[in-house]
Amino acid sequence: MPDSIATPKKKIAVIGAGPVGLAAAAHLLERGLEPVVIEAGPTVGHAVRQWSHVRMFSPWEYNIDKAAERLLTEAGWNRPQPDHYPTGAELAEQYLEPLATRTPLRDHIRTQSRVTAIGRVGFDKVKTKGRDAAPFEIRYQNGKGPEVLRADAVIDATGTWFSPNPAGANGLPAIGEREAHDRIAYGMPDVLGRDRPRYAGRRVAVLGAGHSAVGTLLDLAKLKEQEPATQIVWLLRGDAPEKSFGGGAADQLAARGALGTAFAALVASGGLTIESGFRVNRIAREGDGLVVAGAGCPGRHVAVDELVVSTGFRPDLDFLREIRLSLDPALECPPALAPLIDPNEHSCGSVRPHGARELAQPEAGFYVAGMKSYGRAPTFLMMTGYEQVRSIAAELAGDHDAARRVELVLPETGVCNGAPAQASPVAAAGCCAPAKPAPVATGCCAGPKAS
Repeated sequence: MPDSIATPKKKIAVIGAGPVGLAAAAHLLERGLEPVVIEAGPTVGHAVRQWSHVRMFSPWEYNIDKAAERLLTEAGWNRPQPDHYPTGAELAEQYLEPLATRTPLRDHIRTQSRVTAIGRVGFDKVKTKGRDAAPFEIRYQNGKGPEVLRADAVIDATGTWFSPNPAGANGLPAIGEREAHDRIAYGMPDVLGRDRPRYAGRRVAVLGAGHSAVGTLLDLAKLKEQEPATQIVWLLRGDAPEKSFGGGAADQLAARGALGTAFAALVASGGLTIESGFRVNRIAREGDGLVVAGAGCPGRHVAVDELVVSTGFRPDLDFLREIRLSLDPALECPPALAPLIDPNEHSCGSVRPHGARELAQPEAGFYVAGMKSYGRAPTFLMMTGYEQVRSIAAELAGDHDAARRVELVLPETGVCNGAPAQASPVAAAGCCAPAKPAPVATGCCAGPKAS
């Protein structure tokens, strides 16, 4: 009797070697599947390293995936102190690098490989009959030139860090924004570290109201203590600065609550200029600086040396053009996930755990996980991504019961809708009435004061 032929392992392409992508690979490997992790950057955690100076809101106990930890423990890894709050650099150096180099995952990762397109072998987007049985074709670029990988399923965990939202209040780049790119930074620059020469002693505007904007404003305030000539302008699209103060002591993620409390104190101190109701529509070069103009109030503008745009991120969908995706029309996330994460309803990440069922797409075997799965919603927590890929790996392995099971309890912020934990010391500004305290604020109908 001839020997039986072994069934080949199911090959799963994981796009992105960040925390969620590597967690996905760990769960897939644990279930006897073959992950192939494709990372655009030169090392794992390439996006994380861009915010290496930022300390996370959650301690180590919430930032380590269980399957990844099991692999690391077998390799003799020493787990970091669970109650320590890591920086991005520590997350990459103490967790992601050992996971990628000291465990069996090291044989499954391809760095410096940028995915350019994903499709089905022999099927364009229109063709249906037999489509689900066809393997995926992943095309990517590396130092050797174009490469092709075929896989039975795909998990897109590329995140959104390299797709920041523009400054324009209508979701489009402000007029002149691209031309002024050398004076504009996106996300959360390292104000107190490598980017210090760029901001010290300058007039800097920060656009945004989320955690990245708040963190940057607090860092600029520290820089101002050391370099008194530094001036800080907060450009706020809304009319309620207190919304950025968060849940304070009621937040179960203490570091996140402390950030809001510190920011409330900064605002109360008058250490920055507040321009509320400021909806950017135009940016123009003026000498070595910028003039940032707001819509809806003729003549309203601020003159600054540098602009930091911290208005969130959006998913890059360009390389998925041949994949059949179903996305919420507003958030660009899976439709079943949209009502759970809609920032119009959820202001604090009060999202119940979810997995393969909510993330399923019309393209069988294709999933978006991690930050990218949230589309344009800003309420993502890393441990939510770990639960996502645990469920997806179980589904791909045929363990449907485990895929449906919830194995995560999320901390709550304590304040989601309604009044914040700490009342605002600042009244919302009308169009032509700058908020107080605002010692160098420009009114919408007056020209900017000299720096």
